[in-house]
Amino acid sequence: MASEQSVIPSAERPLSPGAVALMLMLCLSWGLTQVAVKLALPDIPPMLQATTRSVGALPVLLLIARLRGVKIFAADGTLGAGLFAGVLFGFEFVLIYGGLLLTSASRAVVFLYTVPFFVALGSYQFLGERLRASQWGGLGLSFAGVALAIGVPQANVDANVLLGDLMVVGGGALWAATTLLVKATPLRWAPPEKVLGYQVAVSIPILGVAAWLSGETLTRVPGPLALSLMVYQAVWVVGLTFLLWFTLVKTYSASKLSAFTFITPLFGGVASYLILHDTLTVAFGVAALLVIAGLYLVNRPSPVDAVPIDPLLNVTKT
Repeated sequence: MASEQSVIPSAERPLSPGAVALMLMLCLSWGLTQVAVKLALPDIPPMLQATTRSVGALPVLLLIARLRGVKIFAADGTLGAGLFAGVLFGFEFVLIYGGLLLTSASRAVVFLYTVPFFVALGSYQFLGERLRASQWGGLGLSFAGVALAIGVPQANVDANVLLGDLMVVGGGALWAATTLLVKATPLRWAPPEKVLGYQVAVSIPILGVAAWLSGETLTRVPGPLALSLMVYQAVWVVGLTFLLWFTLVKTYSASKLSAFTFITPLFGGVASYLILHDTLTVAFGVAALLVIAGLYLVNRPSPVDAVPIDPLLNVTKT
């Protein structure tokens, strides 16, 4: 006899305390990623970090796919779209990791999580999805927050920092482009390990060439901290937390879960302040709250036909 929990539709099932705790852990993990990149920079340059992360994550994804019985190399009509998604993914991290060399982690984490802003605009322009008045209001709030954050007067903000900010925003735009690509192509029905596998595999040569063109080299053997941070990025962030998210989405409403991702920039900003001693002004805090409020309005589902978008995995949950 099926339990009462198993017969409740996922859209109506309330989040259990365990699910809430797991989502908070995931958001904390994602918020710490930019801090991890910055901490590893003295030993490992940014493009080499990004390359190493993809190289380390790929075998983790292949192992998980094998354990789950996913035929990741089976022909299913996704090759072209998958390769294109991989190209977008690679250049996305060229911009993000390059931007982190110029801007602070606290600024980067806010700008990176403007991805749904670009997704909403792209969905309206290319997929014919109409936006509600509240969603347009959310876009306005997000735009105002980004503009305020970029223009916040801080002693350590100069032209280089602003360039880094814009590079991270550009990376977010490419992340959104990948989301739209997945939504509009056969990748929509591919297993998550395969969708992510395409992106990780194709990004390796792109990021490797970017590291070579940037003249990046290891000037010394990375220390234990840098190595542990790379394991964190490759195995935990890319290889495991994204798949943990998919497990939750299969059980609970994706729209309810996605609401938790709006606290990721706050985790990242606070972690940057506590660990890296980044400057956090009241004005920047207001800017972050505007971005988060705008993202919530953009992604808040309507009672009838919401299609929640996950900005972290580059896939649309349907």
